[in-house]
Amino acid sequence: MMPSMNSSDRPARPSPADDASALETLGRSSGPASLILSSLADGTKHGYALTKDIESFAGVRLAPGTLYEALSRLEAHGMIEAVESSDRRRPYRLTATGATALSTYLQAQRQVAEVGLRRLAGSWALT
Repeated sequence: MMPSMNSSDRPARPSPADDASALETLGRSSGPASLILSSLADGTKHGYALTKDIESFAGVRLAPGTLYEALSRLEAHGMIEAVESSDRRRPYRLTATGATALSTYLQAQRQVAEVGLRRLAGSWALT
């Protein structure tokens, strides 16, 4: 028999601070997720447009399975939402939660990149 749940037993909606680390909780999908969120940061796009945009700015081609799995996870986490469409395409847009998560994730990645580049420049004379 399953115990009943009252409102105090239900998991709380994640706070904005929790949302900010949400990309990290996606595990192996965090790479494709960050590319998708970065693409959606400048406007609504459907799957094919996302693929082409990501390929143009990152040089990465997401396979359809990878793309749609990441879209599903991002939507489930409230980072993106589907937009009404008059044709068979399903466009998505970034949510405030997604924008916060992307910003936090990219800032952390920038910090890692800056440290790595600084250390390479000091030890290997690479710039």
